[in-house]
Amino acid sequence: MAQRSLWRGAISFGLIYVPIEMYSASREHALNLHFLDSRDFSPVGYERINKSSGKSVDWQHIVKGYEYQKGQYVALSDADFKHANVKASETIDISSFTEAADISPLYYQTPYYLLPGKGGEKVYALLAAALQSSRKVAVATFVMRGREHLCVVTPTAGSLMLITLRFADEILPAVKPAASNGKAAKPKEAEVAMARKLVEEMSAEWNPQAFHDTYREDLMRRIREKIKNKETHVLGTEPKKAPRPKAEVVDLMDALKNSLKLRGKLAARAALKTARERKRAQSDTRCRVFAYAQTRRRLLPLESRSRSNRSTFLRRLPWDSTSTDPKRVIQSRHRRTFLAGRCREIF
Repeated sequence: MAQRSLWRGAISFGLIYVPIEMYSASREHALNLHFLDSRDFSPVGYERINKSSGKSVDWQHIVKGYEYQKGQYVALSDADFKHANVKASETIDISSFTEAADISPLYYQTPYYLLPGKGGEKVYALLAAALQSSRKVAVATFVMRGREHLCVVTPTAGSLMLITLRFADEILPAVKPAASNGKAAKPKEAEVAMARKLVEEMSAEWNPQAFHDTYREDLMRRIREKIKNKETHVLGTEPKKAPRPKAEVVDLMDALKNSLKLRGKLAARAALKTARERKRAQSDTRCRVFAYAQTRRRLLPLESRSRSNRSTFLRRLPWDSTSTDPKRVIQSRHRRTFLAGRCREIF
């Protein structure tokens, strides 16, 4: 299902306007949980109640308001939010361009995709190319859903992305650690070198697909277990908590060395597992390729031959171990060479 744009307007910098449409770039995977009455496990609902009359209010009669005195409100409609600053509600106003590395991760919030509006493709591509070549991001402000947002517009794969930022007054000051002996807290050079070696051992390319919400899966497993055991209305008890590790004085060098040893063992296991999975995938791919080949009419004379001939046939296939598509595994430039003279063109 195609996304609907969340916001439409234009990016403004200098005398240039780039019409754009904004779309969500992220989503949440939280479980849809309901409140239940623990006495009969019926769902609990909430009503919008008029605090003066006590009667329920439909959404069509609900408006926003600001309490300027106790019990006194100013009603605000969507038009009032736009009248407050017409330009800000329709424009992403770029104020400057800066290095992305200069912005602390503490400020970043939510990403959005920006697509060019009708007639704005060329100017959109120009802005994306300028940001890409300069390796900078645009710092801007805009209004959405009744509040102003600070943001950056950044290039990504030939297109533009907007990421909202927190304002400086929304950042809390850093929590200071408890007072301690500065001399005891300073690590030794050998410890720093060992820690750097551990960092290098654990270094890897960023692969977001390698991470997912495992707790959500664990919770769903617990839910399915309760359904299977017919315990849908049984409230579980708190599991026994493992004792927290006590603060102990440890030899930091020994801990780092043991960490390196453990890392080496884990890396060896991962390599062995990867090799097994690769071998299994290649075997599976070979089976799929042969099954694919068997469906071709001109392979019928070969299929009637002995098992050894079929094994020879499989060994001589030019395998592409990175693909699992039978049509791509057999490279086209080899299709008529490895069986020439034995079979007619079977592929």
